[in-house]
Amino acid sequence: MTSGTGRQTGGAARSLPGPEPRADGGADAIAAAGGLHAYQLRLHDAYGPVVRFQLPGTELAVSISDPVLLEATAGLDERPVRPFAFLEPLCEAGNLQVLPAAEHGPWRHLLLSVLAGRPSHERHFGQFTALTTALADRWAEQADRTPVALQRDLTALSLRMICAYAFGGEVTDPEGVVTAFEEVLTEHLGRLYEVPGAVGPAERAERAERAAAALARLRATVDRVVATHRRADWTDRSDLIGALVAAGERPARIRDTVMMIMLAAHHTTGVAVSWTLYLLGRHPEVAARVTEEVDRVLGDRAAPEYADLRRLTYLGMTLKEAMRRYPPGPYGARETAEDLAVGDYLIPAGATVFYPFWAVHMNPQYWPEPEKFVPERFTPEAVAGRPKLAHVPFGFGPRSCEGAALAVVEAELVLAVLLKRFRFRPVAGDEVTPVERFVLWAADDIRMLVSPRTPG
Repeated sequence: MTSGTGRQTGGAARSLPGPEPRADGGADAIAAAGGLHAYQLRLHDAYGPVVRFQLPGTELAVSISDPVLLEATAGLDERPVRPFAFLEPLCEAGNLQVLPAAEHGPWRHLLLSVLAGRPSHERHFGQFTALTTALADRWAEQADRTPVALQRDLTALSLRMICAYAFGGEVTDPEGVVTAFEEVLTEHLGRLYEVPGAVGPAERAERAERAAAALARLRATVDRVVATHRRADWTDRSDLIGALVAAGERPARIRDTVMMIMLAAHHTTGVAVSWTLYLLGRHPEVAARVTEEVDRVLGDRAAPEYADLRRLTYLGMTLKEAMRRYPPGPYGARETAEDLAVGDYLIPAGATVFYPFWAVHMNPQYWPEPEKFVPERFTPEAVAGRPKLAHVPFGFGPRSCEGAALAVVEAELVLAVLLKRFRFRPVAGDEVTPVERFVLWAADDIRMLVSPRTPG
């Protein structure tokens, strides 16, 4: 006898269900599904809330889509090494994504003291507002004429924001930093999705050389900012590099930390805002309610103050629902150090525990009619009636995203500025297809028409 969560009453541990092993390690099955994010939806639909499956680079992977069952894994504090090996060339002081738990804890605490704190958010809020306003001004020039490419423009804005955050006003060539970082990402992340044989040896060598030069420029930029902080005896712990210097971190660890923060934040805010505007463009009744709130809270002002964000409650609910439908990071992974009981299943030591955030967010047991876009799912009463891990766009546990609070501040600010000025409409005939590109991306961008709006 089984319950709705896939548990069996009584008896010994159940065998882990899943597809038959394949000689290719599961790569073809993932590709045929359209990516790992979509593959997880298929697996859980076919096999239930706990699924054994093949994942290239792992011996055994187990995916869990039930938020109640996920609670048994919340204490896991190790990441599998092989799936994150592509980040090793970016790090000089050890791959920060897979630091051992004992080393990861103090480093995480330091980052949280900066990234999650109000002083840090307020310190940079004016810079973020100026960058967002500049993008809105550019969009105003093409209003009602040429569609805007949401992902392209908003992820570029996201990268500019994190550069402003990491480096403050002390970078003489911020556009050069953005360009260099894009070159690094194109080389190192691009290899994850490259078709074998598509790039010849000469082109590969040229790309690697450009990426190495760009990485050297980025590290040199960080070193210059660190030197400035040390000369000034910098003690402001709301500043990322200042906090790392004050904590006595060695130069290589500071460079690596800045790089990883840039990597994590590069697409997150831009992708979250892109999917939110996409959904609002297709649900004008929700858009009308959001813009009414924005007009009421902001009045005649073109942008919110930091304190206004807590009053934009429906906008916040809308962002959460958009990240439920399209979580920017579609999955996470941990590794078991010992056998782990999950409901009536036993996951062996050394297994990769896979967190399929999209499948969790689309679990109909906790999200009735999950395909629908309903911000009211996030009223306080509705939230109280669900398991705490039913909504996990930034992960959970000791390896959850340290920059989650900062990302939400950025996203709410950007949405408030853009919805105050524009109405968004989909381009007729455009088809938007989610694909996994390290984040949950739209295959051919999300193009929308923007029209100036008159509040009222």
